Amino acid sequence: MSETAITVEGHFDHHHPAERGTVLVSAGFQGPDREPVVARTAQLHARLASEAERMRTEGAVTWWSADRLRVWSDRPWNKDGKQLPLVHHASVASEVKFADLSRLAAWVESTATLEGVTITGIRWALTEVTRARLTADAQHRAVQDAVSRASAYAQSLGLAAVRPVAIADPGMLGDESRPQSAASAAPMARAGAAAKESSGLDLKPEDITISARVHARFAAS
Repeated sequence: MSETAITVEGHFDHHHPAERGTVLVSAGFQGPDREPVVARTAQLHARLASEAERMRTEGAVTWWSADRLRVWSDRPWNKDGKQLPLVHHASVASEVKFADLSRLAAWVESTATLEGVTITGIRWALTEVTRARLTADAQHRAVQDAVSRASAYAQSLGLAAVRPVAIADPGMLGDESRPQSAASAAPMARAGAAAKESSGLDLKPEDITISARVHARFAAS
């Protein structure tokens, strides 16, 4: 008896609250004299670094890092097209990764009010252990979903026996069109909720999505 080929996509999504938050912060000043600008920036960065290290020793922060001090100058133009006197700039960018998200919120709220500080964003994430666990489970469930879909198609055709022939990540079976967007890739993680540049900061992260997509081919008879 001839067999009928059935090709399907299985998918599954996990939604999990963020477990880590990395604050992107910049300390910097500008002014007509280079030395005071550099000194104020270095002092502010030292304060932020000290706070980050203290929170690390307390367990609220897992790690922090800082770029080198950047110093540059430019001559701005006014609205009449006249070049103004030289302006000096200094800046240091840092990242602080929090395990305690309540401490993250409190630190951002207090730090964002300091002169010279800019909170440029927050990256939300899962721990590596949680990510690995959810990814493996999502892949397993995506395969189960593919089997269920293939079985449903076979039953609709009056076929009973379904056996797997091939399974692959999306686009790798050779005869399907590739995914239309990154949302079809497998596995994948998505997270939202960056810091808002407004009178208040949105410090509640959206759930992180771990997605798995799989293409599978079955023979039904």
